[in-house]
Amino acid sequence: MKNEEGLLRAISEKKATVCILGLGYVGLPLAVRFAEVGFSVLGIDVDNHKVESIKNGISYIRGVSVRCGPSPGIHASTDFSLLRDADAAIICVPTPLSKTRDPDLSLVLEAARTVSANLHPGQLIVLESTTYPGTTRELLLPMLQEKGLRVGEDFFLAYSPERVDPGNDCFTLSNTPKVIAGITPGCLHLAQALYSQIVGKVVPVSDTDTAEMVKLLENTFRSINIALVNEVAIMCHRLGLSVWEVINAAASKPFGFMPFYPGPGLGGHCIPVDPHYLSWKLKLLAYKARLIELADEINREMPRFVVERIAEALNRKQKSVNGSKILILGAAYKRDSDDVRESPALDVMELLREKGGEIAYHDPHVPWLTFENQLLYSVPLNSQSLALADVVVVATDHTGFDAQEIVEYARLVIDTRNLTRGIQSEKIVRL
Repeated sequence: MKNEEGLLRAISEKKATVCILGLGYVGLPLAVRFAEVGFSVLGIDVDNHKVESIKNGISYIRGVSVRCGPSPGIHASTDFSLLRDADAAIICVPTPLSKTRDPDLSLVLEAARTVSANLHPGQLIVLESTTYPGTTRELLLPMLQEKGLRVGEDFFLAYSPERVDPGNDCFTLSNTPKVIAGITPGCLHLAQALYSQIVGKVVPVSDTDTAEMVKLLENTFRSINIALVNEVAIMCHRLGLSVWEVINAAASKPFGFMPFYPGPGLGGHCIPVDPHYLSWKLKLLAYKARLIELADEINREMPRFVVERIAEALNRKQKSVNGSKILILGAAYKRDSDDVRESPALDVMELLREKGGEIAYHDPHVPWLTFENQLLYSVPLNSQSLALADVVVVATDHTGFDAQEIVEYARLVIDTRNLTRGIQSEKIVRL
């Protein structure tokens, strides 16, 4: 078993074994990056499908390639007892919301209990899952000290919020600065040493509560600004203006303005979820995070606003949503991604089906999805499928979509992403 000096040496010489708990959108890229720079990596997940995929060298996340076998590589398993062989364990499990939109930390707590059961002296534990300020200190630390081991002396605990942006080819794990905090100075020192091996810049902060707050600020900032432009889109619709022209003109100002763009709603695991962790925490302190809750209200209503625009456009063609053939372009929540978590496209599809619409979708990155407890398969995108639809709805602006072809063959296009910018046609209705 290693002491602090021994663990630091093992990290600097890349002889430390790094264990990643949770091999999803955060954990798998992290495991791959540690393996790339020469660490021995254990990847542990409860999903046997993920484990078998990694063992066979098959990635289930777009843009992430995996290797297995002799070091360097990722050794995947469902056996959590392998934690005993790890010098560093990094928790990357999801932190969703409950049905009442409160934080659900059950997976974090389960992972922490497993780590605690296999904790040994000289081990570094890092939480990456997004959570509210105080989680690492108030929940994980007591669990890890139950056996009498002392933090900063016998084991080391840190927090480093994930900053993964799926599908972003410009900013990856290696060139995105990493915020890091430790329970003690020794914990911080070791965490800095570990992450410095895989990222170009680490950003230390004073304590884990601050690091947890940093991640929530980042995504709350995006949520609120997206809500602002979504509401501006609604205002512009009422005023008979183009929200896209307004934003593009405002973006010409070289200071004091940062362009955000409207859409059919928020998607992904982070932005629709993370602000609620902060709002929930503040409720415990008798404070109402009014701006967060208002932004959430606006963003959650955008799929309904889109459906209203679709209904209006069909009405002008003497048609109703009921019985209309509706082709949704894009099921993923963002461009060139296969991630459908919290995707507003699915909300739009559900609302349209409730109104009697006959729904089909095309997404080159999502060949099938579970929709209303049924499997729905992506239909081909061609002149025939476009012409058969009463209305084509651009819900995601994948770069593979040919806007000119869509407008040419479709009878009516509802464009929620400005994919058709620059094209003049009476067929197009933009958000």
